[in-house]
Amino acid sequence: MTHALHLTAAITHEGEWYVARCLQVEVASQGETIEEALSNLREALELYFEDAPAPEVTDVITAPLEVRVA
Repeated sequence: MTHALHLTAAITHEGEWYVARCLQVEVASQGETIEEALSNLREALELYFEDAPAPEVTDVITAPLEVRVA
């Protein structure tokens, strides 16, 4: 039986690539566009969950954070 998980992705632009990271599990992927990065992340997560249990999904609160560095 399959069911859908609703996960959260954070996407950054790094050099020539967009990198998509799942916030609930440590899985990431990349692509030349945001859409490609998300599609590749979805595929990576589906492969990941073939061998790992699905997480207890809770709402993720995202907020910008300013950090001062020297």
